[in-house]
Amino acid sequence: MIGAVEKLLTETIGLDAASVGQTVIRQAVKDRMAACRIIDAQAYWEHLTSSAQELQELVNAVVIPETWFFRDREAFTMLARHARENKRTLPIKVLSLPCSTGEEAYSVAMAMFDGGFAAHEFKIDAVDVSTRNVAIAERAVYGRNSFRGSNLEFKDRYFETTEGGLRPNAAVLKQVRFRVGNLFDPRASFGQEAYDILLCRNLLIYFNRALQDRALTCLKDLLAKDGLLLVGPAEGALPRLHGFISAEWPLAFAFLRSEHVNTMAPKPAAIPLRTPVPKVNRSSSALTRPKIGKEGRPQPPAKPVDRISESLIEVERIANAGRVKEAQEVALAHLKAFGPSADIFYLLGLVQDADGAASEAARSYRRALYLAPNHREALVHLALLLRKQGDRSGAEALVGRLDRAQKRSGT
Repeated sequence: MIGAVEKLLTETIGLDAASVGQTVIRQAVKDRMAACRIIDAQAYWEHLTSSAQELQELVNAVVIPETWFFRDREAFTMLARHARENKRTLPIKVLSLPCSTGEEAYSVAMAMFDGGFAAHEFKIDAVDVSTRNVAIAERAVYGRNSFRGSNLEFKDRYFETTEGGLRPNAAVLKQVRFRVGNLFDPRASFGQEAYDILLCRNLLIYFNRALQDRALTCLKDLLAKDGLLLVGPAEGALPRLHGFISAEWPLAFAFLRSEHVNTMAPKPAAIPLRTPVPKVNRSSSALTRPKIGKEGRPQPPAKPVDRISESLIEVERIANAGRVKEAQEVALAHLKAFGPSADIFYLLGLVQDADGAASEAARSYRRALYLAPNHREALVHLALLLRKQGDRSGAEALVGRLDRAQKRSGT
């Protein structure tokens, strides 16, 4: 029966069973059979295929939310700046798909307010295949796990204390409209709406190659001319195959629908790894690098720090442009020139992940974690990779490790 369930899920929401692993689907079926008080597999299959409500409940059980406010902050910085530089018609229309439990969509609202937009100048639609996720998003009460990292100043400006946690204030809540929908039925889910900005992050990794192509065609249809598409780090090579061009903004993984010249994004020049680079003031850089080593221990200035930072940014720039093979070569050259660090192993893992080299990517993420055990991004992406490979216990162990690290840091 599991094979038939996998096929049904692919037909319904596009889920490639290999991306989450058969173990996840088996457990979801087991949980739903228990909830329905059905012990016979054939009886459950008949119930599943005759009940739209039960199919939805199974989808809810399979779709596991993993998100937090301002996840991959650079994407939100880039989004607001793009909207400001291209607001020819108002309101700016933004789509968050999948919206999961709402953190991303509300983060967009906060980023737009911080970018100087008034409430009437933008609107946000947020769509997910999971009715459970949408219900949580509309309730909008969030606990500690939704607030990760050290840059949490937005909590004081946009959140209010309520029973059970924190809730975005009324101004943020009013900007977002949630609904259940399916990317593969775009007109039924979205009507004739054309969006200026579309966030579709960490969805394509759950589709097989044919469905990734189909999904990108659907996304292009939903996006306005010169619209902005943001994807997840492991998906950065895909939009270029469908005519998108990179917005060339480090760590945003952002793409433009047409041959639109992006003048606002920083475009670092290629950095020759064996020649000196003029000193650059990095104090205002949006990139936050994890510190490696025990606090208080003096670190000898053995390497030219600015040159290392410029080289890391160059790897990011090439990766964001979708040139994953070249990015791997430059990352390896960085390793040879400057030696190992958590940052370069994490970036190398990202480009290997995007290139489909799962085992190499996992090895690089683990090397990053060897050097920096609480490297948040490496933990998250290795967990996603293990889940995609069907190693649910390994993924859960990493998520637990991340949670413990955040509790220790108070974030």
